[in-house]
Amino acid sequence: MADLGIRYATALFEISKESGLLNEYLEQSQFLCDTLKDEDAIRILTHPRITADEKQTFLLKAFGEFVHQDLLGFMKLVIAKNREAYLLPALTKLVEMIKVHRNQTTARVVSAVPLSDGQAAQLTAILTRKLGKVVDITVVIDPTVIAGISIHVDGYFLDRTVRSMLKDMKDSIKHSKVETV
Repeated sequence: MADLGIRYATALFEISKESGLLNEYLEQSQFLCDTLKDEDAIRILTHPRITADEKQTFLLKAFGEFVHQDLLGFMKLVIAKNREAYLLPALTKLVEMIKVHRNQTTARVVSAVPLSDGQAAQLTAILTRKLGKVVDITVVIDPTVIAGISIHVDGYFLDRTVRSMLKDMKDSIKHSKVETV
């Protein structure tokens, strides 16, 4: 059953390629993913006491004007088959598949302070050049890193935060004390 989300995503990906709507599907699937990550929205779609008809009415009202009919039809089918738990995983996988097809990726950047537009553009350009892909960055603000940044992208992790440097120094001092005893 775990492969069902992947099968749904693959079918949607093939439809988007055949119809020439990759950009539209990417944008709308990302919108749906962001929306369905909200606990209230997903709670409505997965609640056992809300009927399939009520869920489909909710979908039409919430997304009918913004989402392509194929994506809306997919969501209605999933609800009709009582497989609402596969909505978010399938849409997330679809976004991933389209990005891979378009040679795109997203980097998660953690910083203590927001990056300026210039810093973000420079970082995007460097990552795009290094990875050979079009890179979008998502910046997460975390004051506990103190300063510096960490970057997570395509299985790579680079941590140049003051927090990690202080931890490394602490570990080094502990290690050197053990050796001198």
